[in-house]
Amino acid sequence: MPGSSPAPSVRVVATTSGLRALVAGAGIAGLATARALDRIGCHVEVVEREPDWGEPGTGIYLPGNAARALRALGLEKQVVERAAVVPRQRFSDHRGRPLVEIDVTGMWRGVGPCLALPRSELHAVLLEGARDVTIRMGVEVVELRQQGATVSAGFSDGGAGEYDLAVGADGIHSATRRLAFGADAVVRPAGQLGWRFVAEPAAELDTWSVMLGRQTAFLTIPIGRGRVYCYCDVGLRSVGDGESELPSLFADFAEPVPSLLESVARRGPVHRSTIEEVALDSWVRGRVLLIGDGAHATSPNMAQGAAMALEDALVLAEYLERSDSIPGALAAFEARRRPRTDWVRAQTHRRDRTRYLAAPVRNALLRTLGRKIFQANYRPLLAEP
Repeated sequence: MPGSSPAPSVRVVATTSGLRALVAGAGIAGLATARALDRIGCHVEVVEREPDWGEPGTGIYLPGNAARALRALGLEKQVVERAAVVPRQRFSDHRGRPLVEIDVTGMWRGVGPCLALPRSELHAVLLEGARDVTIRMGVEVVELRQQGATVSAGFSDGGAGEYDLAVGADGIHSATRRLAFGADAVVRPAGQLGWRFVAEPAAELDTWSVMLGRQTAFLTIPIGRGRVYCYCDVGLRSVGDGESELPSLFADFAEPVPSLLESVARRGPVHRSTIEEVALDSWVRGRVLLIGDGAHATSPNMAQGAAMALEDALVLAEYLERSDSIPGALAAFEARRRPRTDWVRAQTHRRDRTRYLAAPVRNALLRTLGRKIFQANYRPLLAEP
């Protein structure tokens, strides 16, 4: 387990093999980046604003390109051992009538398996993968100053450090982005209110399945040992005043939705949030770089948040290793990554527009063209990042 005790002052000394790198955030993006940079010889320090790893959380679905990125990090086997493999995706209307079924094993063949597991299990694998990196818990970056080839950071515990590079992997509401970019306005609502929870249904649910209603969706994904990860959302325009409780919003959905909602009402917890996205003109300020959700968050309907974060970590390490300057490496990183993340955002918007078509139109479209639409959404992501 990485060290977690804060120090009053930190002066990171460059090793002969690499750079001094500060990573803000110990989530998926931060831990993947810490591992990727450590493997190329960087001296990496991670700071995480939360004082501990918190509650177990919910679940996560990882498409084939996320598995490929984990393989490149040397962590795919450990994740597969903890995950359920997802061979197909089923779409139906809110009464359970079939619309389309997608063979995702076939679609991602040669790339990687589609996996689902508790988010805490993925985090545990990434944390073990970063075991050689110093991680300071309960510490947030509160000041960033750049002078010449140095990034000076001040921390919430009173400490300070000097680095060659600072990476903001601290999520949608990134402190790094606020300090270095002053760009709070880039966070904007994606138009949905979402809920996440884990349930243990009485009847087995055997694969990824989503039921689509009128500006509503209810997704279930088995994550192993009889547990199911549930994600549901509603278009904000369809939520009336005072009407934001799950039973009323999904009252006309067929099984297994009523049973799942009854189960979670007894056990909880349910994570509720307004779905947000991030769009920035640039992810780079000097020697400060934003990655993951802090740079390019989208709504979750493409399930690409973790995949994009993992890919970011790998591509950043690649350019830092082969470039003769940090600014040049960061510029090349953004030039390569932005078309891919922009594609994900554009497809996310298109999929949301399709979901919110009038139900008879949407259902007919998915029955006739659903497979072609789905494959087109993901086709560029089959290629290496």
